[in-house]
Amino acid sequence: MSEDLTRRGPWAGRYPAAAAMVMFALIPYLALSAAIGPVTPIIGRDLGISNQGMSLASGMANAAYAVGTVLAVQFAQLLHQRRMMIVYVAVLVVGSVLAAAAQNPAMFIAGHVLQGLCTSLLLIAAVPPLALGFGASRFRETAMIMSMCIFGAVTLGPAIGGLQAESHGWRPLFWGVAAVSAAALVLAVLTFEDVPPADPTAPRSPLPVLLAAVGSAAAFFGASELTSHRFLELRTAGMLVGGLAVIVVLIVSQYRSSRPLLTIRTMLTSTIPVAGIVLALFAAAASVSATALTAALLVNRFGPLHIGLLYLPELAGALITAYLLGHLIGRRTVQYMPLVGMGFLAAGIGVFLIRVPATQGTTLIGSALTGVGLGATVAPALFNAGLSLPSATLQRVFAIVELLRAVAAFMIAPVFAHFALTVGGDPVTGTRIALWVGLGFAIAGTLLPLGIYLLGGARPQTPQLEEFVSGDEPAWYSPPLLAAWRGRGLRVRPARASARS
Repeated sequence: MSEDLTRRGPWAGRYPAAAAMVMFALIPYLALSAAIGPVTPIIGRDLGISNQGMSLASGMANAAYAVGTVLAVQFAQLLHQRRMMIVYVAVLVVGSVLAAAAQNPAMFIAGHVLQGLCTSLLLIAAVPPLALGFGASRFRETAMIMSMCIFGAVTLGPAIGGLQAESHGWRPLFWGVAAVSAAALVLAVLTFEDVPPADPTAPRSPLPVLLAAVGSAAAFFGASELTSHRFLELRTAGMLVGGLAVIVVLIVSQYRSSRPLLTIRTMLTSTIPVAGIVLALFAAAASVSATALTAALLVNRFGPLHIGLLYLPELAGALITAYLLGHLIGRRTVQYMPLVGMGFLAAGIGVFLIRVPATQGTTLIGSALTGVGLGATVAPALFNAGLSLPSATLQRVFAIVELLRAVAAFMIAPVFAHFALTVGGDPVTGTRIALWVGLGFAIAGTLLPLGIYLLGGARPQTPQLEEFVSGDEPAWYSPPLLAAWRGRGLRVRPARASARS
């Protein structure tokens, strides 16, 4: 009996505590990634880091976030998952303290990179067990929590960063992140349950982790170097394209592998997961031009806090869509949600295009629309992809989608910023061009997934959450890719029958 007690924390099995642990673990870095912009000059001045150095620090932290999605899957297969989760949170606390107490560039960059790495490790390690470990009745709440953690935190970042910049400091922000991370560590210990590895017989797969590390590091390094170098240089476009090529090699190698670490083949041969991935990538890319670039044009007109407040309606949009996702996750209409979200995202970019630079009124309206659009696209698309496959693959599905989304969102931002400054002769013209490109992404991100649905013969279905959470069945049937176009798979089959076939 005493042995059992040592393997369970006093709050083990309590959903509110487990959910709070997930939120405290994910929110700090994701909010910080959006909040760091206004305080970047202050950090650079205090620690002697150039603008290029700060760009590189953010780029490498984002690269670590991308790599962590793959590394987390490898660890989950072979190691005790909850023990590893405590390790992840503990290292997150160490990284947060390093960044907050940094006395030199190396200390700050090391801490910030650890923050990015551990956040993605925790995302993959903590969210799927939260979704599957408390029954179908809690699945809706988990969907809401994940949407709020990923997108609500990001939309809150500019206001928090602006508030900190107004006080001409940055350490209180980072110490606050460290405190929240420490609270996550306490909750991780209190909710501990010793969960065995997912598959101890799984092969050790260093190659996909290595490919993800090399590809992400190269691509994000190239994108970050655009702060002070031209696009057509080896250290910028060369590294960026080379890194993306390595990530393509990762996907192809996993597709061809007989025992892959990532379920690439299963996802890329099924209609709904492919449509979800395409939509998530285009939504992440389109949203960059609607927020970061339009805000950059307001720097000379308003203070950082004022700008952060102008974009605060994005948070309201993210909270509304998180609630809607939880409400619709058990209904067939959840499959419509990402397409509707892309419409809102396109409308938001259209409002920003009315006048460049945007007025305060168009900024408030545009940010509200893009907040709804972003919240209604990526998270619902991710869950649509996950529900199309057996629940045992949920960690791997999340890992694939988050790896690709991180590349699309975090890497494209500096590319767009570079072109806004260099194309068209002035920043206003360059930003307008980038907004048109973002609008094109939003439209393409609506039409391409819709075409994939039609060519695959997919039809909206009510998800069977009980079967999905409790067994190895998908929540609905996803036809093979292009099945309708090839003349088969037109008839929708129930999820259980399709999983056995």
